[in-house]
Amino acid sequence: MPYTPPLRDFAFILDHVAGFDQVRNSDLFGDATPDTVQAILSEGGRLCAEVIAPLRRPGDTNPARLDNGAVVSPPGYAEGFRALAEGGWIGISADPEHGGMGMPQTVSTAFYEMMSSACLSLQMNPLLTQGQIEALEHHASDKIKALYLPKLISGEWSGTMNLTEPQAGTDLAALRSKAEPQEDGTYSVSGQKIYISWGDCDFTQNVCHLVLARLPDAPAGSKGISLFLVPKIIPNADGSLGQPNALRVVSLEHKLGIHGSPTCVMEYDGATGWLVGAPHKGLAAMFTMMNNARVGVGVQGIGVAEGAYQHALAYAMDRKQGPTPKGATAIIDHPDIRRQLAIMRAEIFAARAIAMANCVAIDMATATGSADWAARAGWLTPITKTYGTETGITVSDMGIQIHGGMGFIEETGAAQFLRDVRVTAIYEGTNAIQALDLVGRKLGDGGAAAFALLDEVAETAAASDMGAPVSDAAQALRSATDWMLGQGMAERAAAATAYLRAFARVLGADMHLRAAQSGEAARVSLARVYIDHLLPECAAHLTAMRADPASYMALSAEDLGA
Repeated sequence: MPYTPPLRDFAFILDHVAGFDQVRNSDLFGDATPDTVQAILSEGGRLCAEVIAPLRRPGDTNPARLDNGAVVSPPGYAEGFRALAEGGWIGISADPEHGGMGMPQTVSTAFYEMMSSACLSLQMNPLLTQGQIEALEHHASDKIKALYLPKLISGEWSGTMNLTEPQAGTDLAALRSKAEPQEDGTYSVSGQKIYISWGDCDFTQNVCHLVLARLPDAPAGSKGISLFLVPKIIPNADGSLGQPNALRVVSLEHKLGIHGSPTCVMEYDGATGWLVGAPHKGLAAMFTMMNNARVGVGVQGIGVAEGAYQHALAYAMDRKQGPTPKGATAIIDHPDIRRQLAIMRAEIFAARAIAMANCVAIDMATATGSADWAARAGWLTPITKTYGTETGITVSDMGIQIHGGMGFIEETGAAQFLRDVRVTAIYEGTNAIQALDLVGRKLGDGGAAAFALLDEVAETAAASDMGAPVSDAAQALRSATDWMLGQGMAERAAAATAYLRAFARVLGADMHLRAAQSGEAARVSLARVYIDHLLPECAAHLTAMRADPASYMALSAEDLGA
């Protein structure tokens, strides 16, 4: 079915909820005027609807494949990517010095959400390139920047990130890939990496890999990891392509979804690479790309949720099945179908608004150098990633339910949304890792960022005639944060997921209250749906957070297998 970009929702959130006026009023992003942003998102939405969305189903039914060691992408992907590249969409937020638009990340994120709705498998390629661009802008030498950034921004070359190895998933300290220094200042990189999205590509001239590896003098553990830029084809000094590098795609993974995106096993056999950042400081450099990707993956979940919602809504408005309270009308008039659609819509709005507020914080930190904005962005990032991806999974699952038996039939396309989005809760750090980050590193400020957000929630709630439940939930979450600060890391780890979900529920309610302040009837009604039907989950999460983990830790492996 056709995809309709949610341009009105983006404009409303930027103007009334997420505080984007602060970004456009900054010295750095003064060019992001309302007219400019509207024009960018309108044209980007048109591209996603007319060019990218028609590629979603063909990519699922004609997956990427490996032919004589080279990836062959699904039909139409090359043309779709070329439209992205020629329109300058890959470098929306990149530095104009190297050919980017220089727009705020908030704007590029809105575009990438629309592209995720249209075709997640293809969207992953420019998203990874965008992350590599940011990593190189922050950590690479001027020589590397001058050679690689214009090619990545133009879409002539694409970028990947190589972290995971067969024995080293979340625990990157266990990685074994090695890098030997060479006399010419380059490094010889060897090792195997798995789960490399778009590890090869047949519609860009070159594929540039950011690879984590160890130098010979590296200390053990995560403090001994360095980052290297390893291109598929070694470029000449003038940017022209030289000799193929000593790397190859070993195989492609067979996956539940995102079939159009090749997930590669990569082998590096003395490949030529260049150090990015300082020796043994590779994780810090890679985390620039990973933090970008974590926000991006949360937005992928929201984008897929939007696509699944539109698919389910169209079906519900057309399908006639059984008498409804209004008589023989479409199933949208069945109370439970209406309930599910309302919850889907409320979840998407809340997740989208949190993601946009996250990006505003990132942009303000960039524009001002403020530690407070950076702390807010850091706090919101694991919430954006987790809540966005879980919204994608929940909404896509409900979309299948609304289709009934037809949702379980592949020809309707409803199941693809769930199959595609399921991985988003896993890659770029599982959602459990996001929760651990929240209660560990992010609470390292003594709760300052959390309490600052809760102060704002309380202020919004006090100004609303339906804010009492939100105020109560925020107060309970404040107490829960105090409790969390009093625990050791073992206790925090057991409570982390419940705490993050409770925080997401409160922030979601706050976003809906802000929207309801507009007085628009639909915004007010949607806020009531969220507060009445979803916010009560906060109390359940906080109860579970304080529950003694001994109940499940006492179960032995034998008990669990009985």
